Amino acid sequence: MNTQNTHTPQSDNARRVFDVQEEIKKLPERTKSILADEYFSDFPEASSRIFRVYRPLPLHYHNECDEHLYVVSGAGLFHIDGQDLEARPGLFLRFPKKTVHGFPAVAEDPLVVLSVDVPRRRPDDVVFVNPDDATAAEFMQRNTAV
Repeated sequence: MNTQNTHTPQSDNARRVFDVQEEIKKLPERTKSILADEYFSDFPEASSRIFRVYRPLPLHYHNECDEHLYVVSGAGLFHIDGQDLEARPGLFLRFPKKTVHGFPAVAEDPLVVLSVDVPRRRPDDVVFVNPDDATAAEFMQRNTAV
């Protein structure tokens, strides 16, 4: 289902400057979901946000967007192209669409990542390799009734 024409921004898109460390403080300490996020910009062509990983993020891919991630804080493992590698502050990750990726372990909390999706990733554009691992609804805090 393509919801591109009914896009409701998760940000007012008016701000142009963000203090990432202050934005991180807005993320909850705990949540029932795998991730919680704060958008900086949210346009159909691209979005930028930070997100916090609360528990292992199962292997998944996106059909319609390229994802660019920069690890801001924390540590763990990330998976790309069949390899598990260290996730640590300062690491930049690029996942072209349909590339299987995930964070199979969170070793140091909070694991916070800056994300740029091109084009914007729709909330339902999360395909888990093993559908029993998770659903798009439990993937993100705003998609889950808490």
